Amino acid sequence: MMLVQATWNDKQTFRMIPISESCPYVECIMDPDTKVFVIISKITKTTLHMLPRLDDNGDALSVKTVRKNGRTVREERQKIETFQEFYIEDLTAINDLISMFAVNALSFDHKKFLDDAIGDAKAKKEVK
Repeated sequence: MMLVQATWNDKQTFRMIPISESCPYVECIMDPDTKVFVIISKITKTTLHMLPRLDDNGDALSVKTVRKNGRTVREERQKIETFQEFYIEDLTAINDLISMFAVNALSFDHKKFLDDAIGDAKAKKEVK
């Protein structure tokens, strides 16, 4: 995988993108808001999701009154194949994973993004 700079929710961060078909992951991204490293693997699983019910034209069917959850369209439960995700919060584990999988781990300064994330978290705690 290769480390690249990215934007996530209007904040600077980094991603890891696959550089070969044999890579076991679709992508990895450091979420700067939650300080979590998200790994999306090629392992798929079937999950149930509530999706809008559609008419013959492909438009969502509306409900007559707003539902308890605030939605204004009819929904139905559907089985969907999704990729397995892993969430890593420990900074040591994040650094270890990057060292093991990123071909440019030594030349790309991913630690500045981790330091920024930690600094933001400390600043928020001090304000409270």
